[in-house]
Amino acid sequence: QVQLVESGGGLVQAGGSLRLSCSVSGSSQSINDMDMGWFRQAPGKQRERVAGITSAGSIFNGPSVEGRFTISRDTAKGTVTLQMNNLNSDDTGIYYCNANTLVDVYWGQGTQVTVSS
Repeated sequence: QVQLVESGGGLVQAGGSLRLSCSVSGSSQSINDMDMGWFRQAPGKQRERVAGITSAGSIFNGPSVEGRFTISRDTAKGTVTLQMNNLNSDDTGIYYCNANTLVDVYWGQGTQVTVSS
């Protein structure tokens, strides 16, 4: 059973930075063989995709985070990281890690990010 565990969330002031990490375990596949992504859900809003990296290495950044957030992966450690800079109050929400193996889709339990203005 594939498990995703997020870490790194917390409370930060506007303009600050956070680094989220997603640790993937329980799969016979490398994370290089998965499409990985970060989603977030703000209170009262639908879950939205923030950033993603495909198995081929193509990177997607949502328009609201372009130039501020960077997704990367460490195959040896089995982790996917989201570096978030210049945070603002609109970035507040629960951030979820997602893995798509083309056979199944997995989610982490989420980590809370709160940006104070």
